[in-house]
Amino acid sequence: MINFRGPFGRPVWHYLILPVTVLLLAALLFTPIIMRTESALKIRPNQQGLSLPDGFSLYQHLDQRGIRIKSITPENDSLVVSLESPEQQQEAITALQDILPSGYVIVSSESKKRQRLLPAFRNNLQNVG
Repeated sequence: MINFRGPFGRPVWHYLILPVTVLLLAALLFTPIIMRTESALKIRPNQQGLSLPDGFSLYQHLDQRGIRIKSITPENDSLVVSLESPEQQQEAITALQDILPSGYVIVSSESKKRQRLLPAFRNNLQNVG
C-alpha cells in the first residue's frame, strides 16, 4: 500500500480536512441566502380606466390588520407589495380583496431578488465556452 505523506510527515488527507470542512460550512451558510425568494403580491387593474391604488393607504390598511410590509413599488402598470413573511401571503390576498374595489387582479409574484444576488456569476456563465 502506498502511503502519501505531506511536508510534515502527516498523511495528505489530514491537510484536506480543513479546506473541505470550510467549503461545506460556507455552502451550508450561503445556500439559504442564495435560494431565498421574497413573497410578493402584484396588483394590477383588470378594467380599462382604473388607476393603480394608493400605496400608502394600502400600507395603512394592511398594517392595521397585522400584515407586515417590506415595500410597495410600482412596476409595469402594476403595484408590487413585498411582504416580510411568506406565511402572510394568503392573509394579505384576502385583506386586499376586501380593501380594493372590484376591477383589480391580485396575484402571487416571486420577487427578482434571487436573480439579483449574484449578477457577476450569471454574466460570466454566458462568456464561458
